[in-house]
Amino acid sequence: MSEAIFSIAIIIIMFALLITDTYEPVIIYFATLTVLITAGVITVEEALVGFTNEGMLTIAALFIIVGAVQKSGTIFNFVNRLFGKNTGGRKSQLKVMVPVTLLSAFINNTPIVAMFIPLVRNWALEHNVSPSKYLIPLSYASIFGGLLTLVGTSTNLIVSGLLEQYGEKGLGMFEITYIGLPLAVAGIFYLMNVGYKLLPDNEDLLESVKKRHREYLVEMTVQPHCKIIGKSVEKAGLRNLKGLFLVEIIRQGQSIAPVTPTEKIQSGDRLIFTGQVSTIVQLQSIDGLKLETSSDAYLDRFKNGQAQIVEAVVSESFPFLGKTIKESSFRSRYDAAVVAVLRNGERIRDKIGNIKLRPGDTLLLLTGKSFINLWGASKDFYLISKVQDYEPHNGKGNLAVIAFGAMILLATSNVLPLLHAAFLAVAVLLLSKSITLKEARKAVNWNALFIIALSLGIGNALTESGAADLIANALVSLMQGFGPLGLLFAIYLLTNILTEIIGHSAAAVMVFPVAHSGAMQMGIDPRPLAIAVAVAASASFATPVGYQTNLMVYGPGGYKFKDFLRVGLPLNLLFMVISVAVIPYIWPF
Repeated sequence: MSEAIFSIAIIIIMFALLITDTYEPVIIYFATLTVLITAGVITVEEALVGFTNEGMLTIAALFIIVGAVQKSGTIFNFVNRLFGKNTGGRKSQLKVMVPVTLLSAFINNTPIVAMFIPLVRNWALEHNVSPSKYLIPLSYASIFGGLLTLVGTSTNLIVSGLLEQYGEKGLGMFEITYIGLPLAVAGIFYLMNVGYKLLPDNEDLLESVKKRHREYLVEMTVQPHCKIIGKSVEKAGLRNLKGLFLVEIIRQGQSIAPVTPTEKIQSGDRLIFTGQVSTIVQLQSIDGLKLETSSDAYLDRFKNGQAQIVEAVVSESFPFLGKTIKESSFRSRYDAAVVAVLRNGERIRDKIGNIKLRPGDTLLLLTGKSFINLWGASKDFYLISKVQDYEPHNGKGNLAVIAFGAMILLATSNVLPLLHAAFLAVAVLLLSKSITLKEARKAVNWNALFIIALSLGIGNALTESGAADLIANALVSLMQGFGPLGLLFAIYLLTNILTEIIGHSAAAVMVFPVAHSGAMQMGIDPRPLAIAVAVAASASFATPVGYQTNLMVYGPGGYKFKDFLRVGLPLNLLFMVISVAVIPYIWPF
């Protein structure tokens, strides 16, 4: 009993740290597991069980396979043909949601959403429609698709692996489709008829910057008599200005960006600053620097593409979370200067270098020409606003698609277990050089894998310490008058609440032991409760932080936190009602 209470107390502290965003999630999970090992709650072997879990290993293999398919350009070419003439708000929304749902049933939804965002935005702007009417539905549709197959989302694979770990039969490739399909249909119907009216009609961020570039940027011209001519940026006092940051020098029509501290100022240079525009008085005090107020030359640079402004969303894998932009040496590392940072739908009005970056922050970047090639597929960012050019797929590109299809076929027909089929596909792709070892390593989201593996260890501690039995006993007692259906409802609700707080994979891992213990105590089949855990963990619509695709569209759509609550909370309730009503008929207790 003491170990159970201790474990519950430690996990409550873990939740508190995750909610307050005190440290990076992977650090919090690692520290939690370390405390549980040190306290003797679980052994090292029991703590590291997640690193050999079949579900986790399958997810790792799928990252590589999907990376090869994405590299081939096949999906991009298919998606690019989907957008044509504007057929009206709701019908256009359907044109986005249906293919995203179907693609996300088989391919990790993160690259699908990353690929669709710039396409949807460009298409919407060409037809004078706000992208904010489409980006939340885009994210939600990818979540719908994840519930259609075993490989649709990591959550399904984790639950399947946990079922096998507890001596039960794992999930079939299309077993979850029986509940996922009606939920997807209901979700699309809701978004087209109710959600569309609730979605905001926001101005696109990049369009806003182009129209109001003077709110983001200050342009100063170096006059022939200016006293800083011939001095480096640092010696001229332009390196550590209060509230302002030099992002670009335009010299004889050519852009110098990012600007190094050793770059020397020349007569006629146009100096572009970003930050707190109200602090330009310090620049005006430099004799020979002229403030440009009436010229639209910089706006013309946006329009003709000379000023390469791209938009990137900070991911949970960003290596400098919690550090200031200056501390991260962002400019030199990424060959890009931060023009503005937006958080919760609002621009942070502070000196750029002093801003501490968080997951979901939207960065407006003035980039060098190499930025897209170097960082377009990086896990540091969820999204690059500029669409990457894909070469027509060749034989190796076709092989990636064939290998993926063969993996699905082998697993579905029970010729090979999914993990074996996935490993076989990876081997074929590496041996055929459809994807290089370096590209394979880059395709894997190591941060996500570590969190899943560590979470599985913590989940194991819940079982070994008796904490899962203790929590399950409380739930069974609470729902005693409602029978198995009441327990199903309680498990779904608990998972759904946790997924909005700590993320879908961790929520599934934490609740599964409780669900299994509750089923054993009540003497019922644990499978319907496991299905409820899988669905509830993925059905994260009410906050931008519960599911990574929500975080991806948060900034680009100009959304506020309340937009997800207004549109997503009714959808959460809809999914819960349908799931609790339908699951017992498909998987009897």
